Amino acid sequence: MRSRIDKTNLPTGIELLHDPTLNKGTAFTEEERDALGLRGLLPPRVCTQDEQVMRVLENFRRKPTDLEKYIFMAALQVRNETMFYRVVMDYIEEMAPIIYTPTVGQACQEYGHIFRSPRGIFISAKDKGRVADLLRNWPCKEVRIIVVTDGERVLGLGDLGANGMGISVGKLALYTACAGVHPSLSLPVTLDVGTDNEGLLNDPLYIGIKQRRLRGQGYDDLIEEFVMAVQDIFPHALIQFEDFANVNAFRLLRKYRGRVCTFDDDIQGTASVALAGLYSALRITGCKLEDQKILFLGAGEAGLGTGNLVVSALVDEGLSEKDARTRCWFMDSKGLVVKSRTDLDQENLPYAHDHEFLHDFPSAVESLRPTAIIGVCGKPGMFTQPVLEAMAGFNERPIVFALSNPTSMAECTAEEAYTWTQGRAVFASGSPFDPVKVHGKTLIPGQGNNAYIFPGVGLGVIACGAKHVTDEMFLVAARALAHEVSEADLEHVRVYPPLDRIRDVSAVIAAAVAEVACDQGLATKPKPENVPAYIKSLMYEPKYESYV
Repeated sequence: MRSRIDKTNLPTGIELLHDPTLNKGTAFTEEERDALGLRGLLPPRVCTQDEQVMRVLENFRRKPTDLEKYIFMAALQVRNETMFYRVVMDYIEEMAPIIYTPTVGQACQEYGHIFRSPRGIFISAKDKGRVADLLRNWPCKEVRIIVVTDGERVLGLGDLGANGMGISVGKLALYTACAGVHPSLSLPVTLDVGTDNEGLLNDPLYIGIKQRRLRGQGYDDLIEEFVMAVQDIFPHALIQFEDFANVNAFRLLRKYRGRVCTFDDDIQGTASVALAGLYSALRITGCKLEDQKILFLGAGEAGLGTGNLVVSALVDEGLSEKDARTRCWFMDSKGLVVKSRTDLDQENLPYAHDHEFLHDFPSAVESLRPTAIIGVCGKPGMFTQPVLEAMAGFNERPIVFALSNPTSMAECTAEEAYTWTQGRAVFASGSPFDPVKVHGKTLIPGQGNNAYIFPGVGLGVIACGAKHVTDEMFLVAARALAHEVSEADLEHVRVYPPLDRIRDVSAVIAAAVAEVACDQGLATKPKPENVPAYIKSLMYEPKYESYV
């Protein structure tokens, strides 16, 4: 999985300095400068990588806004890839909120206005019939991970069209930073099928095609052409669907999961990280998963995906599927999902229980008395003070997960969750929140970031050459992540491990996923004698190589 530099065919001079995969900037040695025609093109003093990191951090921290920091890091990535990943890996807790959530949301909203240099492959609705040719234009031929979006449902921000490329680029940066997947193995793709966002259609700097979204058979034909072209051009690549709207996400996953190696992160990755958080929360509350009543605010990809994985976990623990589903309740935009409703999608029907219809969330909380509420609706402030006080009224340790992204869309803040439950809530959020001190105790909010799951899953899949990605892989990933939460973490009511341990966590998840693939007969590579050691041996470390 590691890229090897062909030292016999290196570019020289300015051409070498303009190649982000090879450029070392001021770290080129005296010998390299003479051999590669760099003498005089660089300042005379040779700097170490550590000194370069110091310079990057000084300039990064000087930027006045998070968006300016995002632009700075994006520029570093296209100038010196090794340095970009060195900084991100070594300072992951500081960098992750900038290169991904929550800042990537604003970056996508303003993508056309901050655009500097193209990254990835843009496939538009006008490219039908020549998608394979576009993929062949990509310079790296050994692609193993593709993150593709059509930009219709970017985080909780809605239709951002071609600006969704920021999501694909950001996700793949996390594959490398969090799981050590070599950057040369990844490819970000945006399917620009138009947008229904009036603001973008009227924006003279919008980077996408200015037409309404392609729908129906034409849309399906383009997706089919893309998926089949990947099988031809990059036959060993895992395709990760990202930020597709509900109307397409579930059906595309159903259509392709048995045909190619693919998964949908918004459905399956979110489910896995949420289930891991529940497992950790139950270590704090001292209860079992089968004893929970979970009320989801939001019945889209994230909510239903999590409900389905919770059901799978309960069935694996001995419950019938029917009984397992009774533990999960859903509120959509119209109200409580119940049997008497005639307007439910097929994905919601398994969770339509016998109960009176309730229009609003506070009424549902009062009536159902859930042990856990999970917010995935993309509407801020929905976990109000009355809701959280009610949760604390009938639960000694209420579980409150406000998972909508970015931060501006969170159902409540960490401070609100802790304050309105007298510090008794077991809280997690989709975007980061600062620690909160309540009754003299410091509580550290857990961030239910998909970065805890998808990089490790992807690493495990490509390490064993899995032909398909299964629900069992996300179940073992959730359990592996929960197992990595220490007793010290739980003391601070932290339901996820610190982000600075993410590479170790990803390695554990990758090994668990690879084991499942081998056990299910899905691996195309022989099973190593020591799977964890093999996984770690594959992980990229951003250090400069000698070119002479």
